[in-house]
Order: sequence, then C-alpha cells, then structure tokens
Amino acid sequence: MQTRTLGRTGRTVSVIGLGTWQLGADWGDVDPADARAVLDTSLAEGVTFYDTADVYGDGRSERFLGEFLRANPDAGITVGTKMGRRVDQVPENYVLDNFRAWTDRSRENLGVETLDLVQLHCPPTAVYESEEVFDALDTLVEEQAIAAYGVSVEETAQALTAIARPGVATVQIILNAFRLKPLDEVLPAAAAAGVGIIARVPLASGLLSAKYTESTTFAENDHRTYNRRGEAFDVGETFSGVDFATGVTAAREFAELVPDGLTSAQAALAWIAQLPEVSTVIPGARNPEQARANAAAGSVPDLGDDFRRGVRDIYDRRFREAVHARW
Repeated sequence: MQTRTLGRTGRTVSVIGLGTWQLGADWGDVDPADARAVLDTSLAEGVTFYDTADVYGDGRSERFLGEFLRANPDAGITVGTKMGRRVDQVPENYVLDNFRAWTDRSRENLGVETLDLVQLHCPPTAVYESEEVFDALDTLVEEQAIAAYGVSVEETAQALTAIARPGVATVQIILNAFRLKPLDEVLPAAAAAGVGIIARVPLASGLLSAKYTESTTFAENDHRTYNRRGEAFDVGETFSGVDFATGVTAAREFAELVPDGLTSAQAALAWIAQLPEVSTVIPGARNPEQARANAAAGSVPDLGDDFRRGVRDIYDRRFREAVHARW
C-alpha cells in the first residue's frame, strides 16, 4: 500500500482509505459483524485512514470506529470525522458553541480526547467565507479538542475558498472518472498550498464497478433509490449527479479500458490514487471481499497515458456538458 502525507496534518496515511458512510446508514442495512469485518480487513490490507461523520447512522459509524480504535491502539490509524449536518443548514448554526457540542459528541463516540481531523460537512457557501467560523475552528485546535480541521465540499469554488485559508489542512471533494472538474483548478491549488485532497465518491456510487445495468434496483433505504434527483441532499452525492442510464453506458466503456488483472473498480480507484495531488481515496465497502479488493488498488502499477486519455474522452463525450458547470 502506497502512503501519502495528509496535507497540513503532517500525518502519513494510506493512499486508499475507507469511507464508512455505508457502515452507518443510507446504503441499506449493514450487520454489525460485517461492519467490524470490513474494518479489520481494511487494516490488515494496509488501510490507515478512515472517514466518518457524526450523522452516519446518528453516530453509529463513529461508534464502530471507536471500538476499532480501542482494539488497535498502536496501528497508526487516522480518523477523519465531519460535523455540521445535525442542524438546519444555515450559516448561523456554524458557531463555536455548536462546534464544541458536536466535537464533544464525536470524541465520546470515538473514545478519544483529541479528534485527528474534523471536517465541516458540506456547509452553506457563506460558511467558507466566514472569519468567525475559522476562528472557532482555531479555538478548538488551541483547546486540543481537535488536532486539525478541513472541509468537505460540493463545489470546486468552495474548495478554492477553503484552500486559501491558512488553517485548513484538507479538502474532501467528489473526484472520479465521471467527475473531472477538480483536476482543472482545485488539485493544483491544493498542491501549491500543501492542502491534502481526500477524494470521495470515487466509484460514482458504484457505477464505476461496471456491475450495474439499466434495470438494476436498490433498497428503498439506499440513497441510490431515494436521492436520485436530490430529494434528500445534493444530487451530486448520488451517482456523482450523472444520469443513471448514461452512467451505466459509460461504465461499460470504462471497463474496456481496464488492463487485464484488474477489476473496473480497482482501475477507477487506482486512477485517482495515481494523481500526485491526492492524499487518499475513500471508497466504501460492504464486506471484507470489497475491502480487500479496494485496498489492492493502492499498489497498482501506473495505468499509463492511454488509459488516462480514455478516461478524459469518456468524460468529454458523456458527462462534461451535463455536470462540469454544476459543481
């Protein structure tokens, strides 16, 4: 497993991490034993960065990770959690008193005195522009409630605003073969500033596994059913905001690019991990087999320029007009 420095945190993390949204909620039901097996397998395969949030299963994901940390106290694990989605999404709620309450809850869930990394969880755009918000985050660092902070964003403009702030350690952003806009400005700006990039939704909610057909259905409590048009949260979080049928067709084309010996999902993860500006990629996993296969993408040899040109061609033909200007 290759490793990278996680931006201004200074921590060394695996280039393939684990996103744990699916261990909390919104991806159908997950058995606790399966969740623990996913975590254990990921660690055994070299994964040292784990992303969660206080709203994933109302803290369920954080509590799973807390048990995991207690069982592996010397494993060099870094946990990034997120805060801000427990209240109405108005800038007035992003204040120090709330930050203290939210981080206290996450510290309890995770069983730690100091959180490794706390990210604002896709807040309203005005939050990124508020001096008071970042002063409050600096206060939490001074109080040793958190070691570092970053942001999770929906839009590249939000990322660029955050990168310009000296205290921001990381930016988490949707980046995959069907969402290339961050390559234009965000990744170069982050590299110049020493800010880490955490790439989320790397498989476009599973599209890039190339296992779906136009008739594939998902559980009623899976966001790939109930958020197809952005009914619950930003539509870009589900299939990266692309039309499902178009995504299925594009995924078949992507699969044709994949070298022998790799799955489509592994190639999609490796393509992101091989971008030098990216600190870590955070796919989810529902079972140990997926976790093991995802981790293997962190040691794939260079995919080559022909593969990268193929990715760009699919994006330009299938998605650019529909999504490039939106996020």
